[in-house]
Amino acid sequence: MLELTAPIQRDELVERCRRGDPRSYSELYQKYSRAMYNTSLRIMNNSGDAEDVLQESFCDAFAAIGSFAYKSTFGAWLKRIVINKSINALRIRKVTIIDMEKTTVGHLPEEEVEDENEIQLKVEEIKKAVRELPNGYRTVLTLHLFEGYDQEEIAEILQVSHVTVRTQYMRARQKLLQYIKQGGLS
Repeated sequence: MLELTAPIQRDELVERCRRGDPRSYSELYQKYSRAMYNTSLRIMNNSGDAEDVLQESFCDAFAAIGSFAYKSTFGAWLKRIVINKSINALRIRKVTIIDMEKTTVGHLPEEEVEDENEIQLKVEEIKKAVRELPNGYRTVLTLHLFEGYDQEEIAEILQVSHVTVRTQYMRARQKLLQYIKQGGLS
């Protein structure tokens, strides 16, 4: 039985980078770049911006590789850098996630629960619908559904309250279902 407290094994490729082997940097980039680009693209919703975030993330990771302490896998460490850079880039673009605890909006009535089982769409239609979501909704939905972060972690990453994340997620889901029920997007 695998012990949950087992230490993360050292990655030989990472170790070669730490020793300054130039080919290792290229290999590490090749190994992780596609997945990290897709992570950023789902948040940024713009290919050029996602490419910029990817390059900046790898530059930062390579510059700090000596401090990588194997508290997680290298991929998880790099993904966190990519997500943080993507969110910071959105903030710079003035995308706001409204903190629901700080607004004067009253409680919203409970919305009608949609029967998700009735909705059967192709993957591309869902991706298209996700791309059409407002940036704040898309970011929260992406971090939760595609990147596997729980709502508390998302709140910490975005520096907003858990209530805000939960509300943004619920609204994103509702908006996504609305797009889908309307027969997709044109």
